[in-house]
Amino acid sequence: MSNKTVTLTDNATGKTAEFPVREGTHGSPAIDIRSLPPETGYFTYDPGFASTASCSSDIAFINGDEGTLLYRGYPIEQLAEQSSFLEVSYLLLHGELPRKNELEAFEDSITNHTMVNESLKNFFHGFHYDAHPMAMLTGVVGSLSAFYHDTIDIHDPDNRMLSAHRIIAKMPTIAALAFKHIMGEPFVYPQNRLSYCGNLLNMLFARPTEEFQINPVAERALDQLLILHADHEQNASTSTVRLAGSTGTNPFAAISSGCAALWGPAHGGANEAVLNMLHEVGDVKNVPRYIEKAKDKNDPFRLMGFGHRVYKNYDPRATVIRKTCHDVLDELGMGDDPQLELAMRLEEIALADDYFVERKLYPNVDFYSGIIYRALGIPSEFFTVLFALGRTPGWIAQWMEMISDSEQRIGRPRQIYTGASKRNYMPLHRRG
Repeated sequence: MSNKTVTLTDNATGKTAEFPVREGTHGSPAIDIRSLPPETGYFTYDPGFASTASCSSDIAFINGDEGTLLYRGYPIEQLAEQSSFLEVSYLLLHGELPRKNELEAFEDSITNHTMVNESLKNFFHGFHYDAHPMAMLTGVVGSLSAFYHDTIDIHDPDNRMLSAHRIIAKMPTIAALAFKHIMGEPFVYPQNRLSYCGNLLNMLFARPTEEFQINPVAERALDQLLILHADHEQNASTSTVRLAGSTGTNPFAAISSGCAALWGPAHGGANEAVLNMLHEVGDVKNVPRYIEKAKDKNDPFRLMGFGHRVYKNYDPRATVIRKTCHDVLDELGMGDDPQLELAMRLEEIALADDYFVERKLYPNVDFYSGIIYRALGIPSEFFTVLFALGRTPGWIAQWMEMISDSEQRIGRPRQIYTGASKRNYMPLHRRG
């Protein structure tokens, strides 16, 4: 905490109160208002908490004006280009990049926890054949606490780390089980010889009738996408994990709550919305008309996957994944796919048209991730599951940080009550 303070004056009474200012490594300082109610009798009003710092954190930092995203201080571009998802997961959990022996031990631990209890597979038979995969993921992740109830003491650091490893390891297996249930195909067991993303691809697409060949370009693209989604400060799902975790609930329940929040179309459904938009545009010849519709403020049509609420410049994650997207399309020979051809035409226009350039409406990570997932043969309703898989180490790291923070309390936002004033109960026979 800095030595700076801010003095607030109540114009009605003339009473003043002084509040300390907290400053971090990067970003705007924050006024510590915890003593505001007893000092002044007021609360603050901040719908959506967009102007409220709910915690201090060492994990991720975003500068939307400059287009910067850091994980534990490391630029996302460097991690996505040079690291691996499991190395980034270790970084988020431990705060530092691992040494060679530490990374090998971490990878071994994750590999050895990829199996799920056989009885858990029966859960999927209870879901309707066309159930949304996020419904299955949310429910099954929460159920893990029933299998590991003897090692979820949140006050035991060893229990916390064991739970972290289990969740990161089992998410791809659970995701693949949901996928196979939707497709009506046999479940595929994880293979210890494969990488994290190679294993996921194999569990998604392998069949008993033929051997599945993992494409290294697809494997690397998926690994990069998981890295790019691993954390993003106090977004809706991360805040939900922290809020649920603040009650002392077990980590599986907290992560399940994050899955539920991510399921919302305003949060995790953006890359699926990109594919829906491409479907609406329909054909390359329709692009000019839809570009004009996007420029018309009175037209409800919007180009999904362009611009970003946080990044007022280019999304740093899109800088990395754009090249990977083109590599995947070239490797898989998808250049003739009409919808992907349409996406590339929209990208070309958005990067050159003055209207989009001046407003900095550049393609974001959701635009490219949707295209890559489609090229890999993943149905659009499954995109958010992969988003959740990538975000899992960030959720876990945020939950662990929250549990260890002596300043954290159970979440309890305030409100401005606008209902009826106090009134007396009237018996039913007197109400007319």
